[in-house]
Amino acid sequence: MSSLDFLFRPKTVALIGASHDERKLGGVILKNLLKFKGRLYPVNPKYDSLMGIKSYPSVDEVPEFIDLSLIMRPAEEIPALLKSHKGKARCAVVMSSGFSETGRGDIQDEIKKIGIETGVRILGPNCMGVYNPGERLDTLLLPAEKIGRPKKGNVGVVTQSGAILHCFFGIMKASNIGISKAATYGNAVDIDECDLYEYFSRDRRTDVVISYIESVGDGRRFLEAAKGLSGEKTLLILKAGKGSSGEAAAYSHTGRLAGRYEVFTSLLKQFGIKEVRDFDEMADAVKALSYQRPSKGNRVLIITNGGGSGVLAADECMRQGLEAPPLPPEKTARLKETFPPFYAIHNPLDLTAQVEDGDYLTALSELKDDFDGFVVIALAGVPGITEGLSAMIADFKKKTDRPIVFHTTCGCGEGKLISAFERSGIPVYPSPERAVRAMKALLGER
Repeated sequence: MSSLDFLFRPKTVALIGASHDERKLGGVILKNLLKFKGRLYPVNPKYDSLMGIKSYPSVDEVPEFIDLSLIMRPAEEIPALLKSHKGKARCAVVMSSGFSETGRGDIQDEIKKIGIETGVRILGPNCMGVYNPGERLDTLLLPAEKIGRPKKGNVGVVTQSGAILHCFFGIMKASNIGISKAATYGNAVDIDECDLYEYFSRDRRTDVVISYIESVGDGRRFLEAAKGLSGEKTLLILKAGKGSSGEAAAYSHTGRLAGRYEVFTSLLKQFGIKEVRDFDEMADAVKALSYQRPSKGNRVLIITNGGGSGVLAADECMRQGLEAPPLPPEKTARLKETFPPFYAIHNPLDLTAQVEDGDYLTALSELKDDFDGFVVIALAGVPGITEGLSAMIADFKKKTDRPIVFHTTCGCGEGKLISAFERSGIPVYPSPERAVRAMKALLGER
């Protein structure tokens, strides 16, 4: 059993610094933990009970061994508190700030030493801890009524920054993406991204891992862990601290040096590890990968009912290193016999504003074996596009293992059409370029 199982799947949790006041972080965390499946022990010497749960004056007086201890106390108190965990706890999350990121590297060095001496694995300091919806484990500093949690799913999240986890949750909720487990590791005095990559590579509930990184401690170990995870799952890395000002901001955030970005990104390419350029690209890629499995190849068919949208998609294919090759001659001839003469039977395949729902299915069925992925564009303002299109494309999807992404306009009554597509496991994007970038995430040599 991995030591990180006690981090993500504890049976017993203690919260040191628990509070009854929901305006305080100790109160926010305690309220979030009330749904936890296991046994919960608030620790605060001032109270006999908190939020209806018996409270204990110290870790020593908790009546059983603690799998996971959450510490929300000032930095100066942390060393003594950690020493009291010897022989009493397996993992500790130090959520407090005020360590290397504020120039107090001496305290951070001390708690690292204590962790080694006591055998307690430490996450943090300066972090939000973990989230595992399967166990109803929520250690985050974010009130659930203000920051909604994503549903249970197949995406793992590893982030150095708690604020970025907050942002990830927003996009995952908006895109109907489910989460398996999430961890924020802050200053990484012990447990870091490498430990988490190794854990997620073996986690059966996780298919995709997204990772936000500001700095790396051991570069060689990082590359080995990232490559190992990439060999088992899809890993997407978003690196911050790319320039001199970003490097300085990263250091002030977690107290870890960011290093030269040019070296970092070059090594990722050398080892075949996927990097996304920015937050939006991460959002679009993880949506596609959470809905569909990645596939091989780079030949893309674009089917559209708007010529300009098809051209934009073709341009983005070129930028992304994807091909939009011509249709096979024999298939072109058959489609010309089937469709009206004003349809443009090329790639992009333009079905014009006079399209009917069934025309998309006809084209896809004819060309299903000739391309590695399908970008379907349906501008829904024309009479022939109805909600029935989603059922037709969903039926086609069941007959192919090749990825499909969809683009339509937003804000013109397409909400039901979009929802129907995404219920069928087909991700929808608001621009042709974003749909193509999502297809790029789904195609490659995995």
